[in-house]
Amino acid sequence: MGRVAYVNGRFARHGEAMVHIEDRGYQLSDAVYEVWALFDGRLSDAEGHFVRLERSLSELSIPMPMSRRALTLVLKEAVRRNRVREGLAYLQVSRGVAPRDHAFPKAPVAPSMVITVSAVDRAATEARAAKGVGVVTTPENRWGRCDIKTVALLPNVLAKQKARAAGAYEAWFVDELGFVTEGASSNAWIVDRDGRLRTRDTNANILRGITRRTLMEVIAEEGLALDERPFTPDDAKTAREAFITGAGSLVLPVVSVDGTPVGEGRPGPLALKLRRLYIERAKATAV
Repeated sequence: MGRVAYVNGRFARHGEAMVHIEDRGYQLSDAVYEVWALFDGRLSDAEGHFVRLERSLSELSIPMPMSRRALTLVLKEAVRRNRVREGLAYLQVSRGVAPRDHAFPKAPVAPSMVITVSAVDRAATEARAAKGVGVVTTPENRWGRCDIKTVALLPNVLAKQKARAAGAYEAWFVDELGFVTEGASSNAWIVDRDGRLRTRDTNANILRGITRRTLMEVIAEEGLALDERPFTPDDAKTAREAFITGAGSLVLPVVSVDGTPVGEGRPGPLALKLRRLYIERAKATAV
């Protein structure tokens, strides 16, 4: 059986699933999304992703399409139908279908909801982590509400393409003060020259990463020093280690920034340790 998608109450073959041409997510990017990592067919960091989904929808005045309990059941059924054990579950909720107009529909419409599931080759991702990845920097040009996980991702798309063209894995946005905000699809971290873990605080224009939050719990349990303090690309280039976090990348060592090696130019011991500890936590708490 091929891939299966869920669209507005129905499961359909992935290649035949579709949304209405006047869906506001398609027309206006009037939608939000969430991504869960899957370990052994279970949703990782489930609570955090549900909380962030509810917050993103609330910030845009879009109602939840169904209760959290019902949504959990639908997500799990989508995973089951796709027979994916290791992978990603993607959820998108738009304001719904209405004649195209920038303002909200005058008459209430039901939100649209799409779920897709894809497999991940864990052996390949572990090989990538063992080798480490490169990042490039790019000027911050996104809107001022990156705390909302909206589907309006064109700046992120262009940043990712810049990274790909440079042979890198990720791009880090740099604000007008010269500080790294976050990656195109991840949060950015370094282990500075004093051995302290540093990442941007969420009062800045960054997404409240769920993997980031869980990793902070791991860091606290390990008794490691952590500063939610900004850093520059030069700080990263002279750091002991660097890494990124996200549902897709988990905890992924960074070995170069704009072509300059970080540390010894290979994955650092702390990043690799935190990756292992995070995965252990994610597997143990997945639902």
